[in-house]
Amino acid sequence: MNTNYLQRITIDPEICHGKACIRGMRWPVEVIMDMLGSEMSISDIISEHPELVKEDILAALQYAKILTSGKSIKEVA
Repeated sequence: MNTNYLQRITIDPEICHGKACIRGMRWPVEVIMDMLGSEMSISDIISEHPELVKEDILAALQYAKILTSGKSIKEVA
């Protein structure tokens, strides 16, 4: 597992009400997951939102995986 991706996830109470976001931008992880869940590919997401890069999408997936595993981010960092 590449934990370097997790460095792309930021939580700031001043951005998106403290939700986990991509690189301090107003891109919550949940929105990335919604796009993937609606069958958008990583390429589609990047094409429509050029401020995002592949590593951002992979970071969102890794973050979601950790949360659904019952582990905390601190346990894997």
